Amino acid sequence: MDSTRAQDVVEAEWAKLLVSDRVDGDLLRAAYVEPRLRQLFPWVGMWELHFSRCTEHPCTWDVPYIAPRLGGGFVVAGPSRLQFVGEADTAEAAVAMVVDRLPPGCGRAIVGNRHDVPALAQDG
Repeated sequence: MDSTRAQDVVEAEWAKLLVSDRVDGDLLRAAYVEPRLRQLFPWVGMWELHFSRCTEHPCTWDVPYIAPRLGGGFVVAGPSRLQFVGEADTAEAAVAMVVDRLPPGCGRAIVGNRHDVPALAQDG
Protein backbone atom coordinates (compact mmCIF):
# COMPACT_ATOMS: atom_id res chain seq x y z
CA MET A 1 0.00 0.00 0.00
CA ASP A 2 2.84 2.42 0.80
CA SER A 3 4.35 1.92 -2.67
CA THR A 4 1.01 2.80 -4.27
CA ARG A 5 0.73 5.86 -2.04
CA ALA A 6 4.30 6.89 -2.89
CA GLN A 7 3.62 6.46 -6.59
CA ASP A 8 0.49 8.63 -6.28
CA VAL A 9 2.42 11.36 -4.45
CA VAL A 10 5.24 11.28 -7.01
CA GLU A 11 2.82 11.39 -9.96
CA ALA A 12 0.89 14.28 -8.39
CA GLU A 13 4.10 16.28 -7.98
CA TRP A 14 5.16 15.61 -11.58
CA ALA A 15 1.69 16.66 -12.79
CA LYS A 16 1.91 19.89 -10.80
CA LEU A 17 5.40 20.74 -12.09
CA LEU A 18 4.60 19.88 -15.72
CA VAL A 19 2.08 22.74 -15.86
CA SER A 20 4.13 25.21 -13.85
CA ASP A 21 6.66 27.76 -15.00
CA ARG A 22 9.10 27.14 -12.14
CA VAL A 23 11.58 25.30 -14.36
CA ASP A 24 12.25 24.83 -18.08
CA GLY A 25 9.34 22.95 -19.66
CA ASP A 26 11.53 21.01 -22.11
CA LEU A 27 13.66 19.85 -19.20
CA LEU A 28 10.64 18.71 -17.19
CA ARG A 29 9.21 16.79 -20.14
CA ALA A 30 12.58 15.13 -20.90
CA ALA A 31 12.97 14.07 -17.27
CA TYR A 32 9.38 12.84 -17.07
CA VAL A 33 9.68 10.53 -20.09
CA GLU A 34 12.75 8.87 -18.52
CA PRO A 35 11.28 6.03 -16.40
CA ARG A 36 14.16 6.00 -13.90
CA LEU A 37 13.63 9.70 -13.11
CA ARG A 38 9.83 9.61 -13.31
CA GLN A 39 9.81 7.21 -10.34
CA LEU A 40 11.66 9.76 -8.18
CA PHE A 41 10.08 12.70 -6.38
CA PRO A 42 10.79 15.88 -8.39
CA TRP A 43 11.28 19.20 -6.68
CA VAL A 44 12.32 22.62 -7.87
CA GLY A 45 14.37 25.29 -6.17
CA MET A 46 16.09 28.29 -7.71
CA TRP A 47 14.98 27.10 -11.20
CA GLU A 48 16.86 23.83 -10.64
CA LEU A 49 15.27 20.41 -11.09
CA HIS A 50 16.07 18.00 -8.26
CA PHE A 51 15.15 14.37 -7.72
CA SER A 52 14.59 12.71 -4.35
CA ARG A 53 14.27 9.09 -3.32
CA CYS A 54 11.62 10.10 -0.77
CA THR A 55 8.47 12.25 -0.82
CA GLU A 56 8.99 14.38 2.27
CA HIS A 57 11.58 16.80 3.65
CA PRO A 58 14.38 16.43 4.30
CA CYS A 59 14.83 15.08 0.79
CA THR A 60 17.70 12.88 -0.29
CA TRP A 61 20.73 14.60 -1.81
CA ASP A 62 22.28 11.60 -3.55
CA VAL A 63 21.04 12.24 -7.09
CA PRO A 64 22.54 14.92 -9.34
CA TYR A 65 20.36 17.90 -10.24
CA ILE A 66 19.94 20.06 -13.33
CA ALA A 67 20.23 23.85 -13.41
CA PRO A 68 19.76 26.33 -16.25
CA ARG A 69 22.99 27.51 -17.88
CA LEU A 70 23.46 31.21 -18.52
CA GLY A 71 22.92 31.72 -22.24
CA GLY A 72 20.96 28.48 -22.71
CA GLY A 73 21.38 24.82 -22.06
CA PHE A 74 21.91 23.16 -18.72
CA VAL A 75 24.44 22.44 -16.01
CA VAL A 76 24.35 19.10 -14.23
CA ALA A 77 25.80 19.10 -10.74
CA GLY A 78 25.71 17.15 -7.58
CA PRO A 79 24.71 15.38 -5.69
CA SER A 80 26.35 18.08 -3.56
CA ARG A 81 26.54 21.69 -4.67
CA LEU A 82 30.32 21.34 -4.82
CA GLN A 83 30.24 18.58 -7.45
CA PHE A 84 30.18 19.58 -11.13
CA VAL A 85 29.10 16.85 -13.56
CA GLY A 86 28.99 18.71 -16.87
CA GLU A 87 27.16 20.98 -19.27
CA ALA A 88 24.54 19.98 -21.82
CA ASP A 89 23.04 21.85 -24.74
CA THR A 90 19.81 19.84 -24.63
CA ALA A 91 17.44 18.73 -21.92
CA GLU A 92 17.78 15.13 -23.08
CA ALA A 93 21.57 15.22 -22.70
CA ALA A 94 21.26 16.69 -19.19
CA VAL A 95 18.76 14.00 -18.21
CA ALA A 96 21.11 11.30 -19.54
CA MET A 97 23.91 12.65 -17.35
CA VAL A 98 21.71 12.35 -14.27
CA VAL A 99 20.56 8.83 -15.17
CA ASP A 100 24.18 7.73 -15.66
CA ARG A 101 24.92 8.85 -12.10
CA LEU A 102 21.95 7.45 -10.20
CA PRO A 103 23.07 5.87 -6.93
CA PRO A 104 23.28 2.07 -6.73
CA GLY A 105 19.92 0.50 -5.98
CA CYS A 106 18.02 3.67 -6.80
CA GLY A 107 14.39 2.74 -7.29
CA ARG A 108 10.99 4.22 -6.65
CA ALA A 109 10.69 7.04 -4.14
CA ILE A 110 9.24 6.04 -0.80
CA VAL A 111 6.80 7.84 1.46
CA GLY A 112 8.86 9.49 4.18
CA ASN A 113 12.06 11.51 4.41
CA ARG A 114 15.74 10.73 3.80
CA HIS A 115 15.99 8.98 7.16
CA ASP A 116 13.40 6.43 5.98
CA VAL A 117 15.26 5.44 2.80
CA PRO A 118 16.75 2.01 3.56
CA ALA A 119 19.95 2.66 1.57
CA LEU A 120 20.53 5.88 3.54
CA ALA A 121 19.29 4.82 6.98
CA GLN A 122 22.77 4.00 8.23
CA ASP A 123 23.91 7.55 7.30
CA GLY A 124 21.56 9.02 9.91
